[in-house]
Amino acid sequence: MDHPATPQDHQQVTFELELEEPGILRLTWPRGAKIKEPDAQRAMDRVNELCGEERHPMIVDMATTDDVTRGARSVFAKPCQANRIALWGSSPVDRVIANFFLGIMKPPCPTKFFTSETEALEWLVEA
Repeated sequence: MDHPATPQDHQQVTFELELEEPGILRLTWPRGAKIKEPDAQRAMDRVNELCGEERHPMIVDMATTDDVTRGARSVFAKPCQANRIALWGSSPVDRVIANFFLGIMKPPCPTKFFTSETEALEWLVEA
């Protein structure tokens, strides 16, 4: 039986998560994503599942992400199997979202925002 849409209904945001060589997780959010708490939780559950007992550095491609809710930010502030997180974006909106997260929430591991993918990846592997 179909139920009418309510404000609580949320269209799941799909994401891509891969474990690339040399052991770096890559989490990619789609263009225009409005990330809510359930999306964030699914992504972090998948990170933990993919890593198992091992911890890996992670690059998060947040370019073109439109919004990250307070609930989603609280999920991202919980420890997971990522041991270092590079937030990669290019727009002023990406920078605002990242700086807000880094300034308000206490990241669970070393976390830094980059506008260069190359610099982000270098930072992840230098540890």
